[in-house]
Amino acid sequence: MTDLGHVLVLAGGLSPEREVSLRSGGRLRDALARIDVDVELRDVDAGTLPALAADPPAVVFPVLHGISGEDGTIREVLDLYGLPYVGAVPAACRAAFDKATAKATVAGVATPEAVTLPREVFHDLGAAALIDRIAGRLGLPLIVKPRAGGSALGVGRVDDAGQLAEALMACFGYHDWALIERAVTGVEIAVGVIDTGDGPIALPAVEVEPAGGVYDYAARYTAGATTFHIPARLDGAVLRAAAETAVTAHRMLGLRDLSRTDMIVDTNGTAQFLEVNVAPGMTDTSTWPMALHAAGLDFAVVARDLAAQARDRAARR
Repeated sequence: MTDLGHVLVLAGGLSPEREVSLRSGGRLRDALARIDVDVELRDVDAGTLPALAADPPAVVFPVLHGISGEDGTIREVLDLYGLPYVGAVPAACRAAFDKATAKATVAGVATPEAVTLPREVFHDLGAAALIDRIAGRLGLPLIVKPRAGGSALGVGRVDDAGQLAEALMACFGYHDWALIERAVTGVEIAVGVIDTGDGPIALPAVEVEPAGGVYDYAARYTAGATTFHIPARLDGAVLRAAAETAVTAHRMLGLRDLSRTDMIVDTNGTAQFLEVNVAPGMTDTSTWPMALHAAGLDFAVVARDLAAQARDRAARR
């Protein structure tokens, strides 16, 4: 075994992204075990806190997705127990997980114009009038997405104003607030970031080309449903600008260790910031591990180094 100590991978939970989280956690566990790390995968449930208190791990690697996993909640709990963990602190997680806040925080970076409104306002002020005003202000097509969440759950495209009400209803099934954003035509890319001690660096941009034209939940997690191009088939200057955007988002949101920024490069070659993820997926169809491989980095070794960094960071405090 390595001298890292016992690493606890936290996955699962009760968010709609539970199954993806378990797949991410299982792959991470297997990778660390392959290089002789003492590692355990634990589903988050009512037995988690007693287990943490009875046998504290040397370091925790959270790969929980969605509510409670990426909104800072689980990290607040780990802080209460004095346990070191990989990834951003709770406040940074909250800012990144809230798409509207993240868009506003990453100042100076291009991002599609959007409005963010709660479910209640459509009831209290009249849905029809608001829908007309939104379509008139932002134009069509639009993307409707939950203010917070991942894996494209609750996300819908609106090409006609008559579709907006239905898209909002689907969105509100996942969150009480909707972010309604002007749709951007272009190339969708994901740019991972890692920081193993020398500052954040961008990994090669991954271009996603879903077979059905929409990078939805099925396209993300069904093998063969999406073609990935690494590096993205874009001009070098555009790729450098996208990398800078990802690092800027990572820094301005106060993230650490790892992140993934999603963007669309529009027809003018501008990388438009969409959102940032503090707990990137680690499944076999996830872009963050793909980018590591493209950069010539071993997934298991990077994960081990991030865990060691988190342990040592806590020891210095």
